[in-house]
Amino acid sequence: MTRRLVIEADGGARGNPGVAGYGAVVRDGATGRVLAERAAYLGDNVTNNVAEYSGLIAGLEAAVGLDPAAQLEVRMDSRLVVSQMAGRWKIKNADLRDLVAQARAVMGARQVRFTWVPRADNSRADALANQAMDTRGPVVWDAAEVGNPDRLGGGAGSVPVPGGVGGDGDGVVDGLFPVPDAARGSGPPAVTPAVTAAAA
Repeated sequence: MTRRLVIEADGGARGNPGVAGYGAVVRDGATGRVLAERAAYLGDNVTNNVAEYSGLIAGLEAAVGLDPAAQLEVRMDSRLVVSQMAGRWKIKNADLRDLVAQARAVMGARQVRFTWVPRADNSRADALANQAMDTRGPVVWDAAEVGNPDRLGGGAGSVPVPGGVGGDGDGVVDGLFPVPDAARGSGPPAVTPAVTAAAA
């Protein structure tokens, strides 16, 4: 059976642009157990959108590093990132286009589900991003290396995976999005996301 990993990612900039950082968490999709955390300070003159995409890339890299064959779901409170990665919104900013290309390169040919969640359901990644901004330092942690299944408290399996999947009327935008052809250099994106619930 194929393993499912859930990536929670966030980024922020105090001032926009300003002091910026990102946070990303990888959970086991079946138990909610935290498997990895990533965070980094990005600089003093970085935009919020660049920070959000940086968190996405770090989360994808951590998840693929844990299990290259896993099914991936990304949960973020950034409508911009979710909509652009789904191919619903155009990417006008050159810096963001470069970051989208990096994210798609990590995704490779696999399908990745992108889900918008309310900010309250993304609190762990947000806390990591703020920690990185406060300390101006990185966070790199993996459960397998440390032996602590839930670094920020709670114990194995005790932290539920936030948000909902699959058209349950919870206000979460769910969609399974293949990598657009443009990411493989063969034409423009042609993505029809399977949106199962309208975002509030």
